[in-house]
Amino acid sequence: MNTLPEAYVAQMKRLLGEAGFFAYEQSLSQPVTRALRVNLLLRPDGSLPCPIEGVGERVPWAKGCCFVEGDARPGLSPLHEGGLFYLQEPSALSAVSVLAPQPGERVLDLCAAPGGKSTQIAGLMQGRGLLVCNEPVPSRAQILSRNVERMGVRNAIVTSAMPAQLAPRFPAFFDRILVDAPCSGEGMFRRQPEARDEWSAGSPRGCADRQLEILEAAAKMLAPGGALVYSTCTFNDTENEGVLARFTAAHPEFALEAFELPGLPSGSRGYVHLYPHEIRGEGHFVSLLRKSPDAPGAPENEEKPRRAVKPARGRGEQAKKAQQPAIAVPEDVLAPGVSFDRLHAAGGSLWALPEGLDDLSRLDGLRVLRTGLLLAHAEGRRAEPDHALAMALTPCEAARTAELDEAQALAYQAGETLELGDLEPGYTLLTLRGVNHYPKGLRRR
Repeated sequence: MNTLPEAYVAQMKRLLGEAGFFAYEQSLSQPVTRALRVNLLLRPDGSLPCPIEGVGERVPWAKGCCFVEGDARPGLSPLHEGGLFYLQEPSALSAVSVLAPQPGERVLDLCAAPGGKSTQIAGLMQGRGLLVCNEPVPSRAQILSRNVERMGVRNAIVTSAMPAQLAPRFPAFFDRILVDAPCSGEGMFRRQPEARDEWSAGSPRGCADRQLEILEAAAKMLAPGGALVYSTCTFNDTENEGVLARFTAAHPEFALEAFELPGLPSGSRGYVHLYPHEIRGEGHFVSLLRKSPDAPGAPENEEKPRRAVKPARGRGEQAKKAQQPAIAVPEDVLAPGVSFDRLHAAGGSLWALPEGLDDLSRLDGLRVLRTGLLLAHAEGRRAEPDHALAMALTPCEAARTAELDEAQALAYQAGETLELGDLEPGYTLLTLRGVNHYPKGLRRR
């Protein structure tokens, strides 16, 4: 029946009081809330180029985001396939807004799958700086990598490693780190009622111990003066305030920092609980920690691991020792004057590395799915522009474009051949309302 466990009811009554619990319990029978986040890499002002079914009022606490009303299914739009927007739970958008990443910074999303927060960070970074997106579970890392590609992110490294594996490679390296930690998932009880059956009275404590281990690794990777956002989609104080208390007691160089976001309760204590009976969202916990500027920085002449690179499955290639590219982007792909620097060739692929990645040996021995923007790959004796490049280009950066209407775009996704008139020989970027379109290999069936 997916009723709430008795121990959970007692916990929430303790946290919310009888009246607050009644309001919370009532909210679980209400419709799930959803949001649509515009890809700021394509639309920096956060606007949509056309009306999208079900898109309603703005989400006040996140740039370029709107609530999705009723039973609308905007994910069926071909513009979703083209990376124009990402569908996300509204309260979860708050974590990146608190993190406030800036162009040119080094940012780490430590528990990143499926990629909603990573691509939200990428939009705010506007293609500048370094974004490392990590997901320890390999199958989930593949999903993360695909979403990074769909949203046209140019400056992301995608890894699949345990946090403790990353820490010695990036000592005091990142300006900002997001730890959206795996948790007991109490904020999922409305959207996924079956999650109630998986909860037990011991779940919070077990999760809290794991969360603290993740934060320990994050602490080593944050630069002095840097910001760390710790968030969960759960409500209990064991995984939230309790983890923060344990972490700050062990790390006096970290302190909670107050924050405010429009439309949300105050974060004056350095953290905020978001409940489904108080806001339009499923629920989240967000906190902001600041590392002291006086904390020790990266050790001088640090030794980085130098082991053989482990091959990864999927579309991504592993970072290897930099060499002169053996392949190049075909000349008729890019518009005159458009080029990429920081080129790196590996395994028959050509990458444009992000700025801020000073040494590829940091990645040695890690499972790496993506090392920036994949520009081209070898197909026999010729080079082919990669799908990732097509998704990242703006129409003005492509040598040729052809604009589709929605009927043509849907037909193309279904695998039908399009008659587009007389096109010049060579590569043509297909667009719909100025948004790039999926090629044959990734069409919707």
